[in-house]
Amino acid sequence: MKPIDFRSDTVTKPTAAMRRAIAEAEVGDDVYGEDPTVLRLEAKVAERLGLEAALFVPSGTQANQLAIGAHCRQGDEVLTEAGSHILHYEGGAVAALWGVQPQPLPGEWGVLTPEVVAAAVREDNIHNPRTRLLSLENTHNRGGGAVWSVERFAQVVKVARDAGLAVHLDGARLFNAEVAAGVPASSWARLTDTTAVCFSKGLGAPVGSALVGRADLIREARRLRKRLGGGMRQAGILAAAALYALEHHVERLAEDHANARRLATGLAEVPGVKVDVKRVETNMVFAEFVRPAREMVPLLRTQGVLTNPAGGPHTVRLVTHLDVSSADIDEAVARVRRALM
Repeated sequence: MKPIDFRSDTVTKPTAAMRRAIAEAEVGDDVYGEDPTVLRLEAKVAERLGLEAALFVPSGTQANQLAIGAHCRQGDEVLTEAGSHILHYEGGAVAALWGVQPQPLPGEWGVLTPEVVAAAVREDNIHNPRTRLLSLENTHNRGGGAVWSVERFAQVVKVARDAGLAVHLDGARLFNAEVAAGVPASSWARLTDTTAVCFSKGLGAPVGSALVGRADLIREARRLRKRLGGGMRQAGILAAAALYALEHHVERLAEDHANARRLATGLAEVPGVKVDVKRVETNMVFAEFVRPAREMVPLLRTQGVLTNPAGGPHTVRLVTHLDVSSADIDEAVARVRRALM
């Protein structure tokens, strides 16, 4: 039985064309700033996001943490939505690396309101941490892949700017938002000081993210990358895959979104499964099962459907990606139905 892997869009394998790009990559020492493929990637992603400069890094977590380190000092505070990646999936790095205090804010499917952000900014008082940074996430992972509207994003950023805050965007899946909303990724990124994008999720590269932003912040992030051991040498081998992904795999994200809607619609018709199909905006499906997720995940695995628990006790997350076809979607629905019989 062929496994159908919905655990994450990080499980993709490089395509044959991407492997050729890796094999043929022109390389140099990136720590010395001499890798031509890395330099091309950094220039291209900065231009695409409408920001001044970019830094190629091993992971999305490192990209986010370099941004926090560049923006904040010990004792500062970062505002972020309560379900954000930097709070839940980065090993406590906000506190461990930088001595920065996060303030979780209530959102709806990961999206904040201007009023919530305005109310969270601390007064300038010796008893308070300095509220220094607002970190947003688009698409929002624990929000089910929800996309921020450009209008709401701009409103929230304005509140932060009026309060003197810097703004960082965790855009690990920003290109999913671009395809879903039909607007350039720069529509969000150009409003920020720094934006992180990931090449190893929906874009299908094996490794790599970029931190993009103001030139002075990227220079500081480069120093911090070295401190954290993120300086890579002939990194063009990795950057070639990311560059190929950026040039060839963005538009095809629409297929993943269509497959997610197909999956959600199919699962909603299975007895014992509840899915809000209207909430499926990009490549994530959050399904509520009658049985607890801790039972469903191993049960589905016996049918060759690989998933992860998410959110509530009965919630299972399924993520579509370039290694899952529409035929796989129909087969997966049939397997889930069998598992629940």
